[in-house]
Amino acid sequence: MLKHFFEFAIRGNAIDLAVGVIIGTAFGKIVTSLVDDLVMPLIGILLGGVDLTYYSITVGNSSIQYGAFFQTVIDFLIITFSIFFFIQLFYKIRKMEEKNPVGQTKTNTELLLEEIRDLLKEKNEK
Repeated sequence: MLKHFFEFAIRGNAIDLAVGVIIGTAFGKIVTSLVDDLVMPLIGILLGGVDLTYYSITVGNSSIQYGAFFQTVIDFLIITFSIFFFIQLFYKIRKMEEKNPVGQTKTNTELLLEEIRDLLKEKNEK
């Protein structure tokens, strides 16, 4: 079992996972700061200088913190959008690399020759 654990750790899976968790945690802090320090104050200004994080309803001895909930929903939406944006960017870069792998960049001459070939092919098809 110990041997399998070391194989798992050495292959990089554990290291990739650890790096992902660390970056995710740091990213979460950045988004929380963005919401707490920029977005929510702007929303408060638009609503007349109100800080929504302290909005609550008291029912008996309990307090329902709907302002804090609203802030958490905004956190979630920003994080979700950011992740969606970076995944889309990643896929776009991946597609570009598949079309033109690193180390196999085409020279201007090669691109021009391909264009000429395509034009000749179109002319012959007509």
